[in-house]
Amino acid sequence: MNGPDITRDELERVRGQRDALRNELHERLKQIDSLTRELDETNRGVVALYAELDDRALELRQVAELKSRFLSYMSHEFRTPLGSIRSLTRILLDRMDGPLTTEQERQVGFIQSAAEELTDMVNDLLDLARIDAGRISISPAWFDMVDLFAALRGMFKPILANSAVDLVFEEPSSVPRIYTDDKKLSQILRNFISNALKFTPAGEVRVSATCPTSEQVTFSVTDTGIGIAKEDQGALFQDFAQIDSPIQKRFRGTGLGLALSKRLAELLGGSVTVESELGRGSTFSVTIPVHFTPAELPLLNESRTAPVPEN
Repeated sequence: MNGPDITRDELERVRGQRDALRNELHERLKQIDSLTRELDETNRGVVALYAELDDRALELRQVAELKSRFLSYMSHEFRTPLGSIRSLTRILLDRMDGPLTTEQERQVGFIQSAAEELTDMVNDLLDLARIDAGRISISPAWFDMVDLFAALRGMFKPILANSAVDLVFEEPSSVPRIYTDDKKLSQILRNFISNALKFTPAGEVRVSATCPTSEQVTFSVTDTGIGIAKEDQGALFQDFAQIDSPIQKRFRGTGLGLALSKRLAELLGGSVTVESELGRGSTFSVTIPVHFTPAELPLLNESRTAPVPEN
């Protein structure tokens, strides 16, 4: 007699479980519907965000292009008057129009120095503008380190005539011939050497070349100068970077030489580094491939095939 009652109880439990599952399913469906609406709203927000980012990227590209055009235009415009000023100061210092007093010679020397400083800045700005616009050309060729070092030695010889600093070029005996743009490499090394001489009151500036691997060559310029504090080294290769020091204030630079060197090194498929300790000198290095290939230069559309080196 108890059999039917037990069956009904079980049936009620099953019905209760069914109703509970139905209610839970209904709640889950409501949650899914709510999440779907939120996801749709999020997707619309993401799409709008991407569209805004595209607009901002376009604006940044336009601003970068305008910046490059402005720098290029202003650089060209400054070159003519600066060239005239430098020519006139040379005429005056050569006494072509008559003798100068000691004070006049000193003042004309200031004008000449300022004009040369501005010319360097204009040239660096023009090069940076060309790099930013992807309009700089790389002309690789085979050359020997001995020839490069000899040219650099001759270039800095007049500066070191009465200097307390020795400029030493180590013999690059273990370095093979290199296939790259020697003019761009020379420009990088000139910037490194000029900075080293400027911030080394007395002592030595040493230029060396080594091969860390069979496919790379590293050029280093080591000085015994004032050195650079650790906290200042991170900004050295940024545009217009200047270090706050007494010598820096005495020998003002453009703040563009190291930034330009970094860009040129990247164009050659390489990189630049600095090691320095305040009061104990610095070592600036550039590492580039022994053999430049167009694949290492994404900014250039023109591909070049490297010839076989001559014996």
